[in-house]
Amino acid sequence: MSTADLAPGGDVLNQKPRHDNVDRASVSEVDCVVDGPVAVLTLNRPAKRNAITPEMAEDLRAHAAALDADRDVRVVVLTGAGDRAFCAGSDVGELDRYATPWDFRNRADYGDTIRSIRKPVLAAVNGFAYGGGLELAMACDIRLAASSASFAAPEIKLGWIGGSGQSALLAHGVGPSNAALMLLTGDPIDAAQALAWGLVSAVVPPDELLAKAVSLAETIASRAPIAAQTAKANLRAAYSMPVEQAIRYERDLQAFCLSTADAAEGRAAFAQRRPPRFTGE
Repeated sequence: MSTADLAPGGDVLNQKPRHDNVDRASVSEVDCVVDGPVAVLTLNRPAKRNAITPEMAEDLRAHAAALDADRDVRVVVLTGAGDRAFCAGSDVGELDRYATPWDFRNRADYGDTIRSIRKPVLAAVNGFAYGGGLELAMACDIRLAASSASFAAPEIKLGWIGGSGQSALLAHGVGPSNAALMLLTGDPIDAAQALAWGLVSAVVPPDELLAKAVSLAETIASRAPIAAQTAKANLRAAYSMPVEQAIRYERDLQAFCLSTADAAEGRAAFAQRRPPRFTGE
């Protein structure tokens, strides 16, 4: 059973296998496929609505660390296998495997795992994004949703609350009143409502979702990677800093970017009227 049970009723890319430093005996339910500068992470447990087990959480951490360290990867896309669920959160049937609630707290931190990736991360939300699945989606920088997707924070129906940034991220993402509506009722919203509230950037037909996400990832990957990572860091800082402090921080980051080889290449390409060739230096 997963948190999606409280609600109303494939393959992506084949060019390069998952990272070799992840134990292949344990990664069948978290797949990582890399095509050029774009990596696609797939939660691959469709029969259980991609609900996350302790092993999947460990594999997700290993993949996130490997992708963050891989200089050839510039953008990550996160999605779920099948057409029913992006991720239904933690597998409720697996909770007894944690010795104490504090053990669960320390291990079921997959939202933190995704936020630890310094590169841009896109969510291709192909179905239910409930509980921890909602937290996973919100840990991503950009969210695209299939028209069949839905979003919920249903933990309150089971007697607890989310624990990986759900309240804070919802309040920032959809505003305090809409966040309270989701958190206090546990009821889902559909993709159209998520778009209206700003929870997602676009809603597309289900059969076009992954292609759209990969295409957007390729566009972002064509930009200067240091600038992209710096812009991401700046956006995150803006959430927690007073405006004047955030502006000063942005100026410091801009000065850093201007000192890079990529910035010099961008200026040269502009002067020579040619596409830039960014190297991440």
